[in-house]
Amino acid sequence: MERCEECGFEYELNDAARAGQSIVEGGVEFAAVLGNQTLDLTTRRQAATWSPLEYGCHLRDVLLVQRERVLAARRTDTPSFDPMGRDERVEHDGYADQDPVIVARQLSEAARMFANVLARLGTEDWDRTVIYNYPTRLERPLRWVAVHTVHEVRHHLLDVRRQLA
Repeated sequence: MERCEECGFEYELNDAARAGQSIVEGGVEFAAVLGNQTLDLTTRRQAATWSPLEYGCHLRDVLLVQRERVLAARRTDTPSFDPMGRDERVEHDGYADQDPVIVARQLSEAARMFANVLARLGTEDWDRTVIYNYPTRLERPLRWVAVHTVHEVRHHLLDVRRQLA
């Protein structure tokens, strides 16, 4: 994946060192949306499309999973990651029933936690590889994981803004 056709995000792997900052900034923006109690955050505009709250829960979990993946890559050579169960989590974790204000706080914290792990990567660490199963099963460097996570944040923020427009 070099470019997201839907949102236009370009995968610039040379920007990986700045990914943590971008993730925190995007997390703060997303948290501000979830903290806005004047918005309808729980309604699905279309049955098959998550509500803004569900997207917030998903993004929080993505950040936590990605953090664990980077940590695993630092202690294990070329680990392979199972899918996170994105669709199952919506029901299993009760995304629709969570408090948006609490999710906003958790999302901000997850962004900072992930950025902290990225900030501790040394020059050689960025090239450590993992087996990543999305969009297809490929060996990827940690710099791709970091940039892909920036894409997740930006893309889902766009998804939510479209719904609330």
